Amino acid sequence: MGKILAVYGSPRRKGNTSRLLKEAVQGARDAGAEVEEIVLRDLKMSPCLEIYGCKNTGRCAIQDDFQGVYDRLVACDGLMLASPIFFYTVSAHTKILMDRCQSLWVKKYWIDGAVFGKTQPTRKGLFISVGATKGPKLFDGVHLTLKYFFDTLDMELWKSLLYRGMDFEGDILEHPDYLKKAYEAGRDFAGAVQDGGKG
Repeated sequence: MGKILAVYGSPRRKGNTSRLLKEAVQGARDAGAEVEEIVLRDLKMSPCLEIYGCKNTGRCAIQDDFQGVYDRLVACDGLMLASPIFFYTVSAHTKILMDRCQSLWVKKYWIDGAVFGKTQPTRKGLFISVGATKGPKLFDGVHLTLKYFFDTLDMELWKSLLYRGMDFEGDILEHPDYLKKAYEAGRDFAGAVQDGGKG
């Protein structure tokens, strides 16, 4: 069974996206997948300083907790990423992770010489998000961000679970059907990762 990395991007430990991701993780584990969990708020990670210390090796030069996350991102067969929406994109914790993956972009496109738009994804990603408003474009910005983040990781967006109208901690508990869908998505994601794996 494939190895899955679950990344909690909420600043709240028991926020709505965190609870949804917990359900997805349980679904994947019940399906037999190995799942490692990372809570970004617990890590000490600098934002990208754009010093391009990665240009020779593709490895970020900043020595902090991102180094361990880098290794896990490279090693996993599938990624579960959960973040609330802040100003139409991911949380600051999640954005720091994404920006530090500039080192992987450098490795892929500068060092390894991949041609943009010509590579095929070899891994899969599941995205879970909750936003407070009910606007029709609430998730438009984050989907564009995800597209290029997942491209850097050689991943395709397998599925998104996107829920509107929830802001305060615990709001998700009023929607047991959403929690059930998250569990089912995690279970099915485990199967999809196993079927696809890494090329």
